[in-house]
Amino acid sequence: MPREKSVGAVIYRKQDNKIYYLLLKYTAKHWDFTKGHIEVGETEDQTLRREAEEETGIKDLRVIKDFKEYHKYFFKQYKDKISETDKKKDKIPWVFKLVSFYLAETKTKEVTISWEHQDYKWLEYDEALKLVTFKNAKELLKKANDFVLENKI
Repeated sequence: MPREKSVGAVIYRKQDNKIYYLLLKYTAKHWDFTKGHIEVGETEDQTLRREAEEETGIKDLRVIKDFKEYHKYFFKQYKDKISETDKKKDKIPWVFKLVSFYLAETKTKEVTISWEHQDYKWLEYDEALKLVTFKNAKELLKKANDFVLENKI
């Protein structure tokens, strides 16, 4: 079974004693956090920073090293990545995906979204929790918010 490893971040910023979380609207119409594949030779930190900059234009991340969560799931291989052998058998393989998520603070408010996204929003926790699409992302947001509040970061 093919495997993929990615890195993502729950990006937040503080303004007027409030905490805002960045959500991105993907072209598949779901709202989620920034994330992407690890390129050859990259560390997780390098991937996180590269993906955040590519997807949002944000460069000033302060990564919170004490927060790390993992998402594991399976998905059907993208059609353009299916081998010729599997195409001939009309077989679409499953892929195991592992995403390491970090928490990162920014001072940047302006976001420049990439071609992968349709929109972005900075939202307070309750609104972000309503908008984020997937259950595992909701759980991640809750853990991140609890961590920020408990550690006063």
